[in-house]
Amino acid sequence: MAVTTLDPKTALIVIDLQKGIVTMPTAHPAAAVVARAADLARAFRRHGLPVVLVNVTGGAQGRVEQSRAAAARPADWADLVPELDRQPSDHTVTKRTWGAFTNTGLREYLERLGVTQVVIAGISTSAGVESTARFAHELGFNVTFAIDAMTDTSLDAHTNSLTRIFPRLGETGTTAEIIGLLESSRP
Repeated sequence: MAVTTLDPKTALIVIDLQKGIVTMPTAHPAAAVVARAADLARAFRRHGLPVVLVNVTGGAQGRVEQSRAAAARPADWADLVPELDRQPSDHTVTKRTWGAFTNTGLREYLERLGVTQVVIAGISTSAGVESTARFAHELGFNVTFAIDAMTDTSLDAHTNSLTRIFPRLGETGTTAEIIGLLESSRP
């Protein structure tokens, strides 16, 4: 379903747009994803809506068949990209799993603000974005996906999330459509 509305208390959640991740090979140019996420952040801030910037510094415990070696990461690997123009009013979340809600206090933060809807953008569509969205949906938040402000390391995984998973969790729209709704529904 295409994006139809934004609740009065909608928050933007930007997933893993950090120095170490945006340099990885992705299905779509990461620079364009970052630029669109930055546009969303500016629009949300302009309307006094919460902006949550998420980075990842580790992984969940347990055996997996595919892993990434943390030892080879440079010191600034988890630093948010400067294009997001992090502001003092932004809420930052450091996660150690795919999803931004697990053991981070994000749910409590959003509930304290009375947030009922989240718009999600970032990298990686099929991991951090999807995991965060699944949890948000399970918690009862309305979910909107900024589909041109996200990408994945795999085009197949990205497409699967966009076409099969996201329509079951919420609404999808472009950055321009979401900003258009913000502009038309708020002073």
